Amino acid sequence: MTSLAAVFHNPAQPLELRRFPLPVPAEGETLVRIRCSTICGSDLHSRFGRRHCPAPAILGHEMVGEIVATGNGGAHDYRGRPLRIGERVTWSMVWSCGDCYFCLRNLRPKCERLMKFGHEPISPAGALHGGMAEYCLLPAGTAIFPVPHNIPDMVAAPANCATATVAAVLRTAGPVKGEVVVILGAGMLGLTACAMAAANGAARVIVVEPVEERRQRALLFGAHVALNSESTPGELAAAIRERSQNRGADAVLEFAGVPDSVEPGPDLLRTGGRFILAGSVFPSRPVRFSAEQMVRRMLHFTGVHNYAPEDLETALVFLRDHIDLHPFADLIGPAFPLAQVNEALEYAEKTKPPRVALLP
Repeated sequence: MTSLAAVFHNPAQPLELRRFPLPVPAEGETLVRIRCSTICGSDLHSRFGRRHCPAPAILGHEMVGEIVATGNGGAHDYRGRPLRIGERVTWSMVWSCGDCYFCLRNLRPKCERLMKFGHEPISPAGALHGGMAEYCLLPAGTAIFPVPHNIPDMVAAPANCATATVAAVLRTAGPVKGEVVVILGAGMLGLTACAMAAANGAARVIVVEPVEERRQRALLFGAHVALNSESTPGELAAAIRERSQNRGADAVLEFAGVPDSVEPGPDLLRTGGRFILAGSVFPSRPVRFSAEQMVRRMLHFTGVHNYAPEDLETALVFLRDHIDLHPFADLIGPAFPLAQVNEALEYAEKTKPPRVALLP
């Protein structure tokens, strides 16, 4: 048996459709048939040359699938519960060893032996580690989670990137109940952050976004106010103070990744506020902040990259409990068969919907 997969070679050429032998899972490994994968912004950055990606590689890290084979001892979820053949699952997009210097210091996303699905080069040791394929092999130790029955495939697929990353950002921000939370960017992550911050009890959720359609969509995902990021920094800061008893936001969550959108962030904060940055994941010009203001106003800056397995667990519980409150399914654009992966990538790059789906 074989698996069809789309192979990335370099940004100058389309992905190549190839077939790979299906591996026989060794002890602790799990073979999954992919039911749906979605195209993340980082996939587009890799495909179109805005960030470095090892090659040749099978891109794609947002995926949901069903177990078709396991090594000796069967498969178990992250909490040690046995999983059965045919069960629908998702898994952490990052594999970490759990016992290196960084893992032991609560920095599992920075594991010294980190493996990221959809970011690994094809080698004699294995190829099927990306979502743009019919099958994916999960190494021993992968943090696997069953998908709740009420979450459709197209909503479940981005959970192990977008939703889990937002969960990590909010965990890092700390409790937001009763607080004013500003969200920079209303793409997939920003919209999810609006919904999650509102669910966590934020008194006011304010989204800052240049595109009118996205601003209006944010209001359907829990945002109370949607501001145009093309306003001057002074106008934005005044608008936030007006809605926060003239203090500023308690927390600013950054998902835009564009320096012009990131730079106003500190000015939107109250004294002692928290600035959590997660969107800047590809090279760009340096951003400019006032160190003197950071010191005098006692601001807290933290970067979040990847996430811990517990964040994916939080993401799935959140989707299970809020799937009917917000139009999550509407965030997934048209679905393409895997054989049309290049058309799907071009569509996603040109039209920029929150997500485009691939159905193997």
